Amino acid sequence: MEAQENTGSDQQKNINPVADWFIRLVKGMLVGIGFILPGLSGGVLAVIFGIYDPLIRFLANIRHRFTKNILYFLPVAIGAAIGIVLFAVVVEKAFGRYAAQFVCLFIGFVAGTFPSLYKTAGKKGRKASDIAILLVSTLAIFLLMVVGGQQLTEVTPNIFVWLGSGLLMGLGLIVPGMSPSNFLIYFGLYDKMATGIKDFDFGVIIPLIIGFVLCVLLFARVASYLFKRYYSGMYHFILGMVIGSSLAIFPTVVFPAFTSVQLATTGLSFGGALLFCAVLFIAGTIASYLFSKVEEKYPREELL
Repeated sequence: MEAQENTGSDQQKNINPVADWFIRLVKGMLVGIGFILPGLSGGVLAVIFGIYDPLIRFLANIRHRFTKNILYFLPVAIGAAIGIVLFAVVVEKAFGRYAAQFVCLFIGFVAGTFPSLYKTAGKKGRKASDIAILLVSTLAIFLLMVVGGQQLTEVTPNIFVWLGSGLLMGLGLIVPGMSPSNFLIYFGLYDKMATGIKDFDFGVIIPLIIGFVLCVLLFARVASYLFKRYYSGMYHFILGMVIGSSLAIFPTVVFPAFTSVQLATTGLSFGGALLFCAVLFIAGTIASYLFSKVEEKYPREELL
């Protein structure tokens, strides 16, 4: 363990501190967007950008190297806050019109990093049972999101509802693949949450933060234990959640955008909408690939 930490320290000396800080800020912004973007999960993006494991380890044992971890995750937290607030504005102003197209950008992020995620999942070996876990978790989250998306209901917002919404967002971090925004849409709370965040309505924001923090603190230790004990099974479970949730975005978010009513709303033709989706998907895939190359230059997981 000590040798690994020394190796990490040697690597850290070669990292440009400004570039490293900025990269973590951008990652945080994207993870924050993932928390409120329909069909996505902040946890999925945290896995994709390589900050999920160190974050869970830190939250499971907060006192261990507390100052170093706080300094490391500070730009991530700042970025996440910026991403959530800025995207809440986008959600209310424009995102609804081109939701399907911009969701394709984030599906591209997932597609571009799938090979590296699959490699990481098999880092400690891969058994037939791991493949079975991957397939079952893929199917389970896909069906949950597709079926749930067809059963919308309205919930009257209050402090306890927003507290519960914060708990859901926390689960979106602890359980990659779970999209809190999808559940909030199901309950008719998504647009109200976005408006509350945009308007800095602390009657919405404070319960959300409290629920989020409580959930993360309660379940991070459990997640950390499971990863230590069942690394391969857990990672294949997460990989299945990533695949299933990404696939479920198509019938729940993307395909409905190609109906005549939705095409009229966006002002796009069928071909134009399809091209828009394809271009953003390719852009997301290329961006995630380039991001993985930056990761190779600036390794970070070893530092924690």
